[in-house]
Amino acid sequence: MKTVVVIPARYASTRYPGKPLAALSQPDGSRKSLIQMSWEAACQVGGVDAVYVATDDERIREAAEGFGADVLMTPENCRNGTERCAAALNVLSESPDLVVNFQGDAPLTPSWFVEDLIAVMGSDGDAQVATPVLRCDETTLAHFLEDRAAGRVGGTTAVFDRNQRAMYFSKEVLPYLSPSARCQSGLPVYHHVGVYAYRPTALRAYAEWPEGEIERLEGLEQLRFLENGCPVRCVTVEARNRVFWELNNPEDVARIETVLKDS
Repeated sequence: MKTVVVIPARYASTRYPGKPLAALSQPDGSRKSLIQMSWEAACQVGGVDAVYVATDDERIREAAEGFGADVLMTPENCRNGTERCAAALNVLSESPDLVVNFQGDAPLTPSWFVEDLIAVMGSDGDAQVATPVLRCDETTLAHFLEDRAAGRVGGTTAVFDRNQRAMYFSKEVLPYLSPSARCQSGLPVYHHVGVYAYRPTALRAYAEWPEGEIERLEGLEQLRFLENGCPVRCVTVEARNRVFWELNNPEDVARIETVLKDS
């Protein structure tokens, strides 16, 4: 399969304006922008033909080209990363077999998360969309519960059936955990890793569908697939002693910098 990675990046984030250009401290004392760190992480993924940053903002374009990224300029009216990936697909000179949406706010995404995703799409010709899910460890679950208790929208959880097909995604912690259950280990709470692999036909169809009501309420783009009857394959990945977390809120900067320092 010809596979391309697209990193959608917009400046006007509701929760964190200018997030792609936010600078994070590195273990050596230097600082790098979030978009550069995400691009460097995406470049570590094997079996990929090209990596692009897709944006509508000249500040992001200039910064990305400054550290060596190929940039695809996309319209301002893209409402989410999947729509921006669809717009990027339209400006590519040749359509790939697979488009990977690598989140620009997740520089801690290990390469094998994406490689496992690509492998599943390669072996399952019927899968139109796939995304990784990671079983929460105690630390990650604590972050989820801490964010919700503070009224912050943090990471996303995924619920899927026995055939690994997504049933629902939510910014709430699902399934519901009673106070007594939270003390148990091995709970079936899965952190949705915000990476997607799409067949071009599914990506183009997505761009034609109107925004779904549940998608709008949850603020989760992947729910548009479910609302339109398009199955989303969940691919269970392993952390391999690596900590995964996205930069959703300014409070997450310190969390990610701590992981970088300790790694």
